[in-house]
Amino acid sequence: MTTPAVAPRTARLGRTRKIMSSLSRDRTAVVVALTLPPATSAVLVPFRSSLPNTDAALVLVAVIVAVAAFGNRIAGLVAAGSAAAWFDYFLTKPYEQFEIAHRADIETTVLLLLVGAAVTEIAVRGRRNQTLAAIDEAYLTAIRTATEAVGAGKQPAEVVADVTQQLTSLLGLRACRFERYQFGGLPRLQADGGLRWGESMWDVEHRGLPHRPIELLATSNGRAYGRFVLDVEPGTTPSPVARQVAAIVAGQVGHSLASQAHIDG
Repeated sequence: MTTPAVAPRTARLGRTRKIMSSLSRDRTAVVVALTLPPATSAVLVPFRSSLPNTDAALVLVAVIVAVAAFGNRIAGLVAAGSAAAWFDYFLTKPYEQFEIAHRADIETTVLLLLVGAAVTEIAVRGRRNQTLAAIDEAYLTAIRTATEAVGAGKQPAEVVADVTQQLTSLLGLRACRFERYQFGGLPRLQADGGLRWGESMWDVEHRGLPHRPIELLATSNGRAYGRFVLDVEPGTTPSPVARQVAAIVAGQVGHSLASQAHIDG
């Protein structure tokens, strides 16, 4: 049984769109980081005689948090520097000059810069944790989908099609196909996430996946029932967890084929 490659163009297009969206968002965040603090400071100018500078600084901290939450670390730090500079220019005496006459205003400006950098780091780490949670959910979804397909008694061809899609997404592949009763001759992705090429182990972490097809066996109880041939996107370095999940998912095809062989036998 051989299945054709599953939607490689769609997978590449999806990854390209994500990259472009991320770059566009980061550029937008930097622009906002440069423009929003001076705009906010200018809005506060009519109230600077009655509004304590500490309160104005808190408003600017809120602006920094918003920029950091929307963008990245660079945007947050740019916003912190921009906020400190324009706080000095618009809201400390002498006004409309990059000078500060009072010690208290100097301390407030420095604190604004430091607090802005700190909240930027907090916001960036929060976004990173959200991303990691989303990745973990994707891994669990891949395992659950493949397991449920086998448990529901789907035909092996259907399980193969489902798993092929999961592998394409998990590993960022250009294409993926399944071959029945064909093994060897290709670098092999192993259950622990390592990659064996001939007699040697390939250093995936530092070298990425090799730019040639890779095989991932579909096994059940130590017996191989076929292999997935993975057409790797150049420069791809899936995480060790992603590679281990891929092996688990491929194993569901082995279980499906083993069950079918038992029924037929």
